[in-house]
Amino acid sequence: MSQSSDAPRRRFPSFSRRSMLVAALPLLLAACGKQNGFEMFSGGNYGAVDDGGFTIPAVDTTVDPDLRRQEVAWRGKEKAGSIVVNVPERKLYLIQGDGRAMRYSVGVGRSEALNFRGSAIIGRKEKWPHWTPTATMIAAMPRYRAYAGGMKGGIDNPLGARALYLYRDGHDTYFRLHGTNEPDSIGHAVSSGCIRLLNQDIIDLYNRVPVGTHVTVVQG
Repeated sequence: MSQSSDAPRRRFPSFSRRSMLVAALPLLLAACGKQNGFEMFSGGNYGAVDDGGFTIPAVDTTVDPDLRRQEVAWRGKEKAGSIVVNVPERKLYLIQGDGRAMRYSVGVGRSEALNFRGSAIIGRKEKWPHWTPTATMIAAMPRYRAYAGGMKGGIDNPLGARALYLYRDGHDTYFRLHGTNEPDSIGHAVSSGCIRLLNQDIIDLYNRVPVGTHVTVVQG
């Protein structure tokens, strides 16, 4: 996918010598502790993951710690268990209650016109989802025409390891919270409109929220 941004690029490479070393030493993955208010592992929560027959590569979380998921203070009025996506911030918040939220970094749509806004619910959830580009996406990016018939789930699939499908009034909005095979895109406006997370983060979010979860997408 083509990439653009209205802010300086923050590198979040998919591999590093450090993460590859950790991936080769499984015993180190069990060692964990607390540092700067969020959980740290020797391999990070972002080590290589074997999932559904696929191996998700480790990502280097040492370059920009702000991109790492972490628990933060929350002052909004949303109910515990709900999700708020703040597009300008490039952040997604899972409300915990008691003034706390789990914060994830996201990649967002290049153009505000392509982005969903307002309220919806998670109507369904999929592991290693199938992907079919919409007619609008194909028109904007002709290379997607090769996948007009759909693309099966896997490491190369743009939806990544998980997808949460947003519904409104019982109908699919065609807006998703999903993983990505482009970890460098997190924190930037690069996608075709949906909200992408690192595969490790979308798996974490998928495991925390059920179908029916309320989602609010804030554009500004």
